[in-house]
Amino acid sequence: MIRIVTIRQRLCGALSIGRTGRQYDEVAEPEPVSVDTTSSTVASSAGTVSLGHDGAVAVLRVSGALDLALAPKLTQLMDRALRREPALVVVDLTEVDFLASAGMAMLLRAHRGCAPARLHIVADSPITMRPLEMTRLTDELVVYSTLAAALARR
Repeated sequence: MIRIVTIRQRLCGALSIGRTGRQYDEVAEPEPVSVDTTSSTVASSAGTVSLGHDGAVAVLRVSGALDLALAPKLTQLMDRALRREPALVVVDLTEVDFLASAGMAMLLRAHRGCAPARLHIVADSPITMRPLEMTRLTDELVVYSTLAAALARR
């Protein structure tokens, strides 16, 4: 049996032959996502987003890289939080180790679309504050340095 391997196949990895005799790339599988429905936690390889409720306040805690992989997960839990019509939504970014433009765009869309609820952002490190300041999003978003300060301003 002679097998012709293209450059793409050589770069992307070996071919696999299934029971049907078809060839397929192993690289094309989707990224695994785990969802814990009891505590409203969504995880991907980039990080995790968890949702908690405290009365009329919804708190979303983000850890890892808030980038193109994790921003849709944050949007998903933000939508779930807004269905309960909280008076305040707090997004805690204190455990974020990378803030990409996709994450900042999601925060801006959430800020503009969560009315009548208010959105407070918690960011305390240069990793999260510097991109927010450089893009002047701190002029539009309400940013606090601690979760306690964001919750106190109900």
